[in-house]
Amino acid sequence: MTRVGRDFRDTMQKEAVPPVSADVVFTSSRFPNYKIGANNQIVEVKEDPKVLSMKEVVARETAQLLEQQKRLSVRDLASKFEKGLAAAAKLSDEAKLREAASLEKHVLLKKLRDALEALRGRVAGKNKEDVEEAIAMVEALAVQLTQREGELIQEKAEVKKLASFLKQASEDAKKLVDEERAFARAEIEKAREAVQRVEEALQEHERISRASGQQDIDELMKEVQEARRIKMLHQPSKVMDMEQELLALRLQLVEKSKHSLVLQKELAMNKRSEENMYELDGTEALGSYLRICPCSERALELSECSFQWYRLSSEAGKKELISGATKSVYAPEPFDVGRILHAEIISDGQMTTVATTGPIDPAPGLGNYVEALVRRHDIEFNVVIVQMNGLDHSSQSIHVLHIGKMRMKLHKGKTTMTKEYYSTSMQLCGVRGGGNAAAQAAFWQAKVGLSFVLAFESERERNAAIMLARRFAFDCNIMLAGPDDRAAPAT
Repeated sequence: MTRVGRDFRDTMQKEAVPPVSADVVFTSSRFPNYKIGANNQIVEVKEDPKVLSMKEVVARETAQLLEQQKRLSVRDLASKFEKGLAAAAKLSDEAKLREAASLEKHVLLKKLRDALEALRGRVAGKNKEDVEEAIAMVEALAVQLTQREGELIQEKAEVKKLASFLKQASEDAKKLVDEERAFARAEIEKAREAVQRVEEALQEHERISRASGQQDIDELMKEVQEARRIKMLHQPSKVMDMEQELLALRLQLVEKSKHSLVLQKELAMNKRSEENMYELDGTEALGSYLRICPCSERALELSECSFQWYRLSSEAGKKELISGATKSVYAPEPFDVGRILHAEIISDGQMTTVATTGPIDPAPGLGNYVEALVRRHDIEFNVVIVQMNGLDHSSQSIHVLHIGKMRMKLHKGKTTMTKEYYSTSMQLCGVRGGGNAAAQAAFWQAKVGLSFVLAFESERERNAAIMLARRFAFDCNIMLAGPDDRAAPAT
């Protein structure tokens, strides 16, 4: 019996077992577990039966997918097929790894058998029997490995078939998903269009309903008002009677007030006529003229008297001299409205005074007329030049007085007499004296050394021209008044 020494182990490592190629890929980091069963048969240790193989898992998943195919949605079906395809791909990879491992096992078994054959020729006795037994175990293991490879090949074919089936099913499912998605989008667009049409129809119906409803309400209101009018005509109520009575009482009160004022003025004039030798004759309102008349036998002739007119403020009672008003006739101008006119008469060294019974009243409708003129672009008045620089003007032709927002202009056709901007040297007022025509005449000093007396078509035109010119001059920070007059009030 030959004894195996330490050198045999070294020889076996160097010669009998050549090194494995570096290209071999192992499926695991350890060699498969085997154990020797009865009759020296190599038995592979089976894994826990509770742990399912990948093939069984794929088969079970496929069966579940086939069962649930009819009741799953398209999206879920596609998801299941994708999972199955992934599992099949994983199983195919494992089959490739197992095939590589089987190839490694064959290589190892062949090398091990060659090493044992070489060893059997070198040993004898019991060691030789052990070597032969090992060779038999290696051959049995090679047979089992060949059977296992056959099973793996068959399993690989089934896995490929299943993978192609799952791949085709996944493609069909994706195609079906795309078709269903396109169909769903088309249906959604149709639904949106239908909803939009319904909304437009509802809006149109609502608009028509509102218009018809408003029209019905208007017609109903007209019918109600007409019914009320007919009822009021045929059956006057107590309220209407009271309103009519109140209106009549107001009219009577206004008439009584006017009559009372007339009586008061007549009473004041009578008292003064008893005391004074002169009195004022004329309407105490803008647009008229006042004349001093003798009322006593003791009064001297007016030609032998001298006169001076004053303005009295109704509140303070301060007397203001009216420069140039030294005639027996005086026509109130817009500056005199709301003030009392006072005249001093000097005859034979004695002074007598006369005054209006109350403040000068405004001309009816003159304010509205002036406001209407302000809104016009061009404001022109037809005038006749009576005097120029204090001398009578020979020509009685009609000229045009243009009153603008910045200047005044007097012209006849294309010939311009004067054109001046509003300034502190400009003066404008009513003519202070001059007989019955004084209420229609105005004095205008365009600049120093150039003055006119202009006759207008009516008292209303004259007063409107003075008010407009003063208003525009005030907008230019110029107070337009007569000679030696104080600054006119802003109104």
